[in-house]
Amino acid sequence: MKKPVATEKFELGVCYYPEHWPENMWEDDYRRMRELGFTIIRMGEFAWSIFEPAEGQFQFGLFDRAIDLAHKYGLQVVLGTPTATPPAWLTDKYPEVLNVTYEGVTLQHGMRRHYNYSSPKYRELCARIAEQMAEHYGNHPGVVGWQIDNELNCEISEFYSESDHKAFREWLQQKYVTLEHLNEAWGAVFWNQSYSDWSQVYLPRPTPVPKQPNPHQALDEKRFISDNTISFAKNQADIIRKLAPKQWVTTNGLFGHLDSHEMTDELLDFFSYDSYPQFSTIFYDPNERNPLNDRGWGLSLSVVRSISPNFCIMEQQSGPGGWVNRMDMPSPKPGQMRLWTYQSIAHGADMVLYFRWRTATMGNEIYWHGINDYHNQPNRRVREAGQIGQELAAAGHAFVGTRNQANIAIVRDYDNEWDGEYDVWHGPFMWKSNKEWYKALQRKHIPNDVLYLRKKTTLEELARYDVLIYPHPAIMTDETAALLDEYVQQGGKLIFGCRTGYKDERGQCYMRPFPGAAKDLCGITVEEFTMVKGSRQPTTISWSGVTEVVTGADDFNDILKIEEASVEVMAVYASDYYAGKPAVTKNRRGKGEVWYYGAVFNEQAAAEIINLIDLQSPADWLELPEEVELQVRTGASSSYAFLLNYSETPVTIHLRETKTDLLSGTTLSGEVILEGFGVLVLN
Repeated sequence: MKKPVATEKFELGVCYYPEHWPENMWEDDYRRMRELGFTIIRMGEFAWSIFEPAEGQFQFGLFDRAIDLAHKYGLQVVLGTPTATPPAWLTDKYPEVLNVTYEGVTLQHGMRRHYNYSSPKYRELCARIAEQMAEHYGNHPGVVGWQIDNELNCEISEFYSESDHKAFREWLQQKYVTLEHLNEAWGAVFWNQSYSDWSQVYLPRPTPVPKQPNPHQALDEKRFISDNTISFAKNQADIIRKLAPKQWVTTNGLFGHLDSHEMTDELLDFFSYDSYPQFSTIFYDPNERNPLNDRGWGLSLSVVRSISPNFCIMEQQSGPGGWVNRMDMPSPKPGQMRLWTYQSIAHGADMVLYFRWRTATMGNEIYWHGINDYHNQPNRRVREAGQIGQELAAAGHAFVGTRNQANIAIVRDYDNEWDGEYDVWHGPFMWKSNKEWYKALQRKHIPNDVLYLRKKTTLEELARYDVLIYPHPAIMTDETAALLDEYVQQGGKLIFGCRTGYKDERGQCYMRPFPGAAKDLCGITVEEFTMVKGSRQPTTISWSGVTEVVTGADDFNDILKIEEASVEVMAVYASDYYAGKPAVTKNRRGKGEVWYYGAVFNEQAAAEIINLIDLQSPADWLELPEEVELQVRTGASSSYAFLLNYSETPVTIHLRETKTDLLSGTTLSGEVILEGFGVLVLN
C-alpha cells in the first residue's frame, strides 16, 4: 500500500547540504528553519564520496550528526541515494560506467549524470551504497523518506555506451523474439537496412546525414531508455523497501524519455517535482502571442498531478537561478516566491521544499540562490518564507489530501511525445496546441487536468471528464480508438486536431484514409493536407454562428471531406485554393460528439470551441479578471478555491457569496482587491 505525501499537516521545508557548511553553523540553521515553520529537509543526494570515500569503506559520522541534530529540532529528513554523481575513485577504476554520446565521445568525470544506467558494475555499486545507507538509516526516527537518485534523465537522456547497445539488443530480443519481426517493425526493407544477425543491431549511430536514424528504431530507442531507467531505479527502490519499510520512497523531476507514470506505479509511493517557474523567462519565445510566462508552469504541474494526484515539490524556486555559465534567471519580485509556492499547492502539492537553504559559495551553482544569501543575514526572501510558514502551519492541514477538481482534460501519451521528437510533421504541434489550449482555459478560469492515455487506461478514468482534448495523436491503435469511442458513446465530448490517427504503434503509416484509426469516430476523411510554411502563406478559418468569427489556421491544414450524415461543419477555410472547404467538424455519435479541427490550435480557436460547447468556470459565485488563476481542491466535506494573481499590480475580484480566506482568516464579500502577486484560498 502506497504511503501518502502528508497526513495531518502540510509539510514545508528546504534542501540542506551539511557537507557544504562548517558544523558549527548547523544548529543555528536548524533553529532558524523551525522559526520559519519548516518541518522537513532533504540532504545526501550528492554525497557519495562522503558516505564511501574509498571503495568498500563506508562512513556515516557526518550525516549521523547532521540527522540527529535535525531530529532534535523536530525536522524530518528526506535522504537521497547519491547515485547522480559517482565519486572519482569509481569512474577512474571502472570507466565502463561512464556515458557515451551519440557521436561516440565518452563523457568524463567532473559534473553530474555522467554515468549510464546499463553498466552491470554501476548497478552493483549503486545497489551497495543504497543497501548500506538503508541498513544504517532504515530505522532512524529522524528519517521519513527516500529520494532515489536525483532528476533521472536530467541534462542527458540518451545513452550510447557499449553496455547500452548490449542492453538495447537484449530488450529488442525480448520484445520481438525474431529478427523477422524486428525488420518488419522497423520497416528495415527501406534503404536496405534489414538485419540478418542480432550482432548487427545497435542503438542509433552516426549516419551520413547527422541525427537521421530509422524513425521506428528511434521510437523503440526512447521506449528502451524509459524501461532501462525504471529498471535502474527499481534496483534501489527494492532495497529500500526491504530495509526501510516504514519510510516512503519517491524520486524527483520530470524529464525526457521516461514514463514517469509507469515508474510511479511500479516503484514509488508518490511522485516529486522540481518547480522553477522563472524558467519561463529564459525559455521565452519572442514570437509567442499572449504568453502566460510563469503562470504557464501550471501546465507542467498538471502533468505531475496526472502521475500523483497529491505530490511533493522537492525543489521549489526561492531565488534567482543559474549556474556560472547558463540558466541565468532573474530574481523573483517581492511576493512571487509566495505566489509560486501556492501555485504548486493549488495544483496538488501536499509537501514543498525550497531549493535551497543558503546559496552555495562554491561550484557550478554559486548563482542558484537559496532563501538565505551568502552573508547569512536576514533578507526579503527569508521574511517571505516565514510568512508562508505561518500561513501553512495555521491552515495547511485543511487541504492536505484534497484532490483537484476538473471536468476537462488535455490528453497526451508517451508514444506520440517520443515519436514527435523526431517527426516534425506532428511533434511540435502537440506542444503548441497543449499550450494554446491551456491559455484559453486559464483565461476563462476553467481548471483542467492532463491525462496520459496508457494501455491500462479504463473507460472509468476517461468518464470522469466531460471533455477530452487530444490535439495531434498521430500514433493511434484501433484499441485506443475503440476506447475513445466508448467514452464518446456514453456522452463525452472529444476534440482532435490535425494529423490524428494515421500511424500505428510502430510509427508506420496506415494504408487507410486519414484520420486512420479515428476515421469512424470523426465521420470524415482528409481529402488533402499541407504544411503551412515557407512560401505557403497562412490561411484563416471562418466559423459558423450568430456572429462570424475568423481565426488563424496555424502550421498545418487538413482539408476535410464529410463521410457521415451525422457530421456538422462548424467552420470552413476562408482563403487559398481550399476556401470554403470544411476546416472544423462535429460528429454526433451516441450520446456524445467528436470534433475535428484541421489545423494546429491557437488560443483564439480554442476559445471559440470552448464557447460553442458551452464550457463554464466551476466557480459561478465569483467574477475574476484574466490575470487571476482559479484552481479548486476538494475533499470529503470541503472545497477550497485558490485564487492566484500573476499580475504585479492589484486586481479587483467580485464575490457573489460571502467567503473566508483560510490564509488570513478574513471574511470577504462583494468587491475585493487582490494585491499584486497576491493569493487567496477561499473555503
